[in-house]
Amino acid sequence: MKSPLRRTARSADAAPYEVRVFGDPVLRKVADEVTDIDGKVVKLVDDMLETMYAEPGIGLAAPQVGVQRRLFVYDVGDGPETIVNPIIAESRGEWVYEEGCLSVPGLFWEIVRPKEIHLTGSDLDGNEVSIEADELLARLFQHELDHLEGVLLLDHLDDETRKAALKTLRERYADPTGSPSRTSTGGNGLSLP
Repeated sequence: MKSPLRRTARSADAAPYEVRVFGDPVLRKVADEVTDIDGKVVKLVDDMLETMYAEPGIGLAAPQVGVQRRLFVYDVGDGPETIVNPIIAESRGEWVYEEGCLSVPGLFWEIVRPKEIHLTGSDLDGNEVSIEADELLARLFQHELDHLEGVLLLDHLDDETRKAALKTLRERYADPTGSPSRTSTGGNGLSLP
């Protein structure tokens, strides 16, 4: 997910990872549970946060940087956080919001999602976390969990809108061989109101 907030003057080129975009098969795979929170996971999280801020974004799931692990990082202005092996335990209500994604750069759609959720998981110390979230934070959690399940924003669109979006993406981000390329700069995901 994307934010207009800029944390540093870094460019996406300086980020430890390149965000994977539409067409990369890694985005369609279900991520594996994290079984051991070790130094490698901590380093991954640090690098993901740096990449997220460089885009800039407000959330980034491990599959978006090519790592098939069930974790994501986020920062909605209160400092960086990490959720490992997240699960939505409960959801209620409905909220429509224009949503974008760092992995589907430059395009936004009104997406209907539950307005409130109860998320559980672990932090980097292995402590259980339980968060009641609504509106933007609830949306961010649902969006990042979609990535852990191999789901993209496109999967939330009606058939006609999805068809038009796919055509636009293929035209905009394909090289002459038909492979997706990262030609976008930051500013392409979920933005804060």
